[in-house]
Amino acid sequence: MKDKLKLIQEKALAAFQEAKEIKDIDELKVKFLGKKGELTAILKEMGKLSAEERPVIGQLANEVRAEIEKMLEESKKRLEAAEMAIRLEKEKIDVTMPGKERPEGHKHPMSIVIDEISEIFRGMGYEVADGPEVEKDYYNFEALNIPANHPAKDEQDTFYINGDILLRTQTSPVQVRTMEKGKLPIRMVCPGAVYRSDEVDATHSPVFHQMEGMVIDKNVTMGDLKGALEVFAKELFGENTKVRFRPHHFPFTEPSAEMDVTCFACGGEGCRVCKGEGYIELLGCGMVHPKVLKMSGIDPEEYSGFAFGMGLERVAMQRYGITDLRLLFENDVKFLKQF
Repeated sequence: MKDKLKLIQEKALAAFQEAKEIKDIDELKVKFLGKKGELTAILKEMGKLSAEERPVIGQLANEVRAEIEKMLEESKKRLEAAEMAIRLEKEKIDVTMPGKERPEGHKHPMSIVIDEISEIFRGMGYEVADGPEVEKDYYNFEALNIPANHPAKDEQDTFYINGDILLRTQTSPVQVRTMEKGKLPIRMVCPGAVYRSDEVDATHSPVFHQMEGMVIDKNVTMGDLKGALEVFAKELFGENTKVRFRPHHFPFTEPSAEMDVTCFACGGEGCRVCKGEGYIELLGCGMVHPKVLKMSGIDPEEYSGFAFGMGLERVAMQRYGITDLRLLFENDVKFLKQF
């Protein structure tokens, strides 16, 4: 039996030395030390030994087991180290190589225009307000003196969710909600996305952006409106910018006007961009209709105010000489890198 134990130890040593992978070590452990392994099979025969031989063979068997376990651990560490060396060789990084440049993003031209205009009005003492894009019919139309039979409420122009809920067609509802709070005086602007049922082309989109503004206080006049908007135009387009007001009609203001600014392309000389007029339409404005004030809980006998609104895509297109509105929404990186 001593010879068998020594033979098992020699076979185990040779087998562990020849092992190439970790899984080989696990297989050898089962082969020599498992319940049906070679060493276990020998130990099962100890019952046939005499009382004198049993402790001697038992001690030798324990020594062989300990030696096999030692070989197992050493072989396992050797193979793990070898596998790690191979893995490190495959995954090594040359720290001297230059890193990959990751281009930084920047503001979209629409965000640039919105932020710049907002800052101009903040500098004039206005607050920037926000409101829901999914709006009630009352705030989008009725509270702005737009009755049920008004063409603007036609389903062909407006995205209705149901009879009372719609996607706002203008940012004016934010003005109404601000007036309803009853905190006077009011000086505010409200930029945001609006929705109308338009076909997509070079100058139209079903989603675009507006910024509307409003001032409500005692003794506010049309002169205050013209003065504020002239300051705004000069801040946005340059000190030499001139403004022109033309009579118009809006249901929520009376009197109403449209404001033109000096053509950015020709400086007022007349060109194909402004169709020879020297001016380009920028926004609509007017004195807040007394009925609108009254519906929002403000006494039109004591308070007056003005309001204005502009399409921000139009401002961006004029500012940067963009001829197709769709370029602002297509997210072409080559186009956006210009700004």
